[in-house]
Amino acid sequence: MFLGISSSFLSSPLIQTSHTSTPFHHLNIKLNLNLSRRNSTPRSTQNITNSPSTSSCSSSSSSSSSRNKICLCGRRPFLATISTALIPIRDSNGFDSLADDPMAVLNRVHPPRPDWYEEFYATAMDTTMKSYETEIAGYKSQLFANLIGKAANILEIGIGTGPNLKYYASATSDANVIGVDPNKKMEKYAQAAAEASGLPQKNFKFIHAVAEALPVSDASMDAVVGTLVLCSVKDVNKTLQEIKRVLKPGGLYIFVEHVAAKDGSLLKVMQSFLDPLQQVVADGCHLTRETGQTISKAGFSNVDMKTAFLSSASLINPHAYGIACK
Repeated sequence: MFLGISSSFLSSPLIQTSHTSTPFHHLNIKLNLNLSRRNSTPRSTQNITNSPSTSSCSSSSSSSSSRNKICLCGRRPFLATISTALIPIRDSNGFDSLADDPMAVLNRVHPPRPDWYEEFYATAMDTTMKSYETEIAGYKSQLFANLIGKAANILEIGIGTGPNLKYYASATSDANVIGVDPNKKMEKYAQAAAEASGLPQKNFKFIHAVAEALPVSDASMDAVVGTLVLCSVKDVNKTLQEIKRVLKPGGLYIFVEHVAAKDGSLLKVMQSFLDPLQQVVADGCHLTRETGQTISKAGFSNVDMKTAFLSSASLINPHAYGIACK
């Protein structure tokens, strides 16, 4: 999503928790129901070292993986999101510090915003992205076809208003889908999209969290999906490591990201000039991130990546899309 980030660190002691019920009980998701907060000193983001995976992915081509040289950046058109409320916490990985706690990370990288602002942004996303989704549909259909018969448990980062939910319903008959987003006002739109796509209510769960600290257990997901997300996360490397952590061996990471234009091109000059403004008005969306190269170097066993230009995307071109395998 075109979501940005700032830094602030809030924490909340775990007083009461509730476990999700069927069909998500085996995923070890816990919800913190205590809404009290206390101030804490910000901690600097820890550098993550990418270590190569040993698993292979039969559906990807290894020769095209880490050689792709693509620049990526952000997503979501202008604005922002954040908040505090039901915030999930992993209960599988013992946390070294609050910096690893999904609730603490949410409040640090996406400080709470007024409800009216989150609602405005969610409504804008639901109404202004239709032409883009129409144009990108062919590419997404190709990607999501790889889930057929392979994905019982799917996690989508930055699910937003749920434009991808219709692809899950057509690709898998009984998939369990978890959607993560820092804007809690997206939930009603995502729930409506799930219902419209034919995805049973019991098979979809929305969780208020960020991609840098995914509130699910290790090796629990068959697939992770992210479309127009990595432009605006606080830490791209941390996000990719989290994706690898939650994927099962051989699991798929499906991505669509807008990327920086070719060096020396007029579009790249314009992107570089407008990038600071874009980060302000689009809540952290970066126009010049080299996200394609970052994905290729993240330690996936295979990365099959292609590029495309979309007429409805203007400055946020080209797009990098593909599949990475843990």
